[in-house]
This record gives sequence, structure tokens and C-alpha cells, in this order.
Amino acid sequence: MAKNVVVVGTQWGDEGKGKIVDWLTDNAQGVVRFQGGHNAGHTLVVGEREYKLNLVPSGIVRDGVQCYIGNGVVLDIQHLLAEIKILEEGGLDVRSRLKVSPGCPLILPYHSAIDKAREAAKCADQKIGTTGKGIGPAYEDKVARRGLRVYDLFNPERFAAKLKEVMEYHNFILTKMLGAEPVSYEAVLEQALANAEQIKPLVADVSAAIYESNKAGQNLLFEGAQGTLLDIDHGTYPFVTSSNCVAGQAAAGAGVGPGMLHYVLGITKAYCTRVGGGPFPSELDIDTAGCPGHQMSTKGKEFGTVTGRKRRCGWFDAAALRRSARINGVTGLCITKLDVLDGLEELHICTGYKLDGKVLDLLPIGADEVARCEPIYETIPGWKETTFGAKRWEDLPATAQAYLDRIQTLCEIPIDIVSTGPERDETILKRHPFAA
Repeated sequence: MAKNVVVVGTQWGDEGKGKIVDWLTDNAQGVVRFQGGHNAGHTLVVGEREYKLNLVPSGIVRDGVQCYIGNGVVLDIQHLLAEIKILEEGGLDVRSRLKVSPGCPLILPYHSAIDKAREAAKCADQKIGTTGKGIGPAYEDKVARRGLRVYDLFNPERFAAKLKEVMEYHNFILTKMLGAEPVSYEAVLEQALANAEQIKPLVADVSAAIYESNKAGQNLLFEGAQGTLLDIDHGTYPFVTSSNCVAGQAAAGAGVGPGMLHYVLGITKAYCTRVGGGPFPSELDIDTAGCPGHQMSTKGKEFGTVTGRKRRCGWFDAAALRRSARINGVTGLCITKLDVLDGLEELHICTGYKLDGKVLDLLPIGADEVARCEPIYETIPGWKETTFGAKRWEDLPATAQAYLDRIQTLCEIPIDIVSTGPERDETILKRHPFAA
């Protein structure tokens, strides 16, 4: 019988989902992206090769694994084609194994122009930290029912008419409200129709393909992007991404019933990071040498895969993870980057917050409330030994085991996997998601 696993980030993204998806794909015949766009950044290390993926599912580096881009993903075809080219130049077979849903909303040049112009117009403390890739404006068009989708490309006359109407709207916004330059309709049309010919062989009914795969007894892995605390509904709004990043979106964003989602793996760093603006209760100083935050930043190589920006770093936040675990229905946790904490004399875990004279054990809803939270910390001993590359639970120092056990207790979710390095085999398995 087929077993399907959903992988989601439980923090503010950048938890190390790509490596774990690649590792789990050894037991899967298909990998599905179901939300987000090319603002996702998944880094995989296979031997001496490093792959940086934005749109193509992480399963592509495994021979014979089918990869699907579901209807919940907003698609920049130009970027997808460029990514495919890089992967093929690296020796990977991509086109024969990649299927793209015709229902994917298109990201077109005016979306990124709007994205950048809006962010530039904001005051410093109001900036979201968007990647400027047009993700948000594309989702806006989808919800406003004026967006163009992949299937529109294959009717050139209809596409041209729809494009003209929507570009008149967006160019008005660009020029009259944001003081930016308009985007050329003719250039967008020409490029889009040229891209259509290249992507046409990849377009297929992803929902139907996934259903048939499941019916045939094949295991599927649903690969989330970003993280739960950036979810448009459940994150620290408005400092969030523009899609639903939670496990339930795997059903809507791939076109399957929720009954096909059997296990939810929550990817969680052994500490916390965040890119861009927004509240971060357990944030630490990352610029002063010798401070724990500086070690997290430098040893953890905390720079955004997509943007290259420094990630903000902080102590592990159990109250935030409790919220994420409930929203996603997390079955088990995977803790990543444990080795980054090696050598710290003591560690702190945020167990809750003080807000308006009350103690909270769950992250509040909305950025304004989160920004006013004062973290409550529990202190436990650190360890001097290295955890890097450990492959068995017994290989971890006793204090590292105690740290992980405390996380399990506080969050009421079992830790099933511990990642101790970027390579596939640098992984401790306690319970396999496909066997659970």
C-alpha cells in the first residue's frame, strides 16, 4: 500500500528541508512541490556536488524519481527553464521526469516590477523583506481572478487579450501610484509565447498523475517551501510569504484529497533563524564575535539560498513550535544543524512568553502581538564534543541527547530524525516516516 509523507518547515523557513527531502526520496517514487515559487531555496549536497533548487522538486537528484510541480505553485517559466538547463548541464535527466500542472499561475515580468517598486516605497520598519521575484503580486492576481495560468499560453489569441487587459491595470499602478517605469506589453507577450513552446512537453495533469501513482502503490513525498511561521494565514502577518506553507496546503496545491496525506514531518533547526523583517522573540546578536548568535550565524553559514542575505539567529523557540505542530498536525520532527551548537557552554530554550502580565505557552497570532512578547527561557548545559556526522543516537553526547529530549517533551512531538551534517548519510534515524 502506498505511503505518502508531507515535509514542512516549522519555523521561518530555511530549516534544511531540501536535504531531508532528498534523503527520504530513497523510499519514494515521486516528489511534489505544492506551494510557493522560485523564492524557495533548497540546497542539496551529494558527494562533492552541490545543487541549489528553487522550483524543481528536490527529488530530481535521485535517478528514476518522478517530480511534479502542482497547481499551488506560482510559476516563472523563464526561471524554470534556466534551472532545468543548469541541472542538465550537471548531468541530470530532468525533462523526462518533470511534470508541470497546467493550473499553475504564471509569474510575469510586471509581477516582479510591482514587487520591487512596492518594497522600495516602504519605510525601513515596514519592509517585508520580499525577494522581489513577483511571488506576492502573482498570488494577488490569482485571488483577484485576473491571473494568467499555464494553460492560457496554449491559446495565443486568448492569452494576448488577457495579458493586454491585466498589463494595463498593472502599468497604471506602476506609473501612477509607485512612480516606476511601465513594462512593455510586446516584450512580455513575445517572451511568454516563446517560453510556451519550450514548456509544453512538460505540462500534464499533475493531479491525475499523482492519483494514478498512488493507486499503483507508489510512495509520494510532498515538499513544502518556506516555513509555517511565514504562512499567509498562520504566520507573523504581515511579515509573511504569500502562500499557505502548512501541511494542509499539500492537498489543495497538488489536487489530492487530504486522506492521501499519511505522515507529516516537521523540519526544525536546533535553534531559530529568520530572513527579512518581522518579529523574532528569541533573536540574538549575530555580529559580536564570541556570542552564541555569532556562532550560529558563522558556523551555520546562515545566508539565504535565494537572496544571499544574512539570516537573523536566535535560541530555539518551543512555544512557536507548539503552534506550528498543531497547525500542521505534525507526526514527527526532524532536527537539523545540531552540530552548530557544539561547544556552547549553556543553551537556552524559549518555553513561552510574558505579554501584558500573562504567561503564554503558544506563539500569539499576528506580528503586532508577537513583537510585544518577552521570551521566557529555560537554561540547560551545552556540550563540548562534536555531533557533526553522527549516525546513531548513541553517538551523541549525553547533554546533546538531553537537549533533544527536552525539545520533545516541551513540544509534545517525537523526534524521529536528527540531521548532523549536509551529506545524506549524516543522519540519525529513530523512526522512518515511510514505515511509521
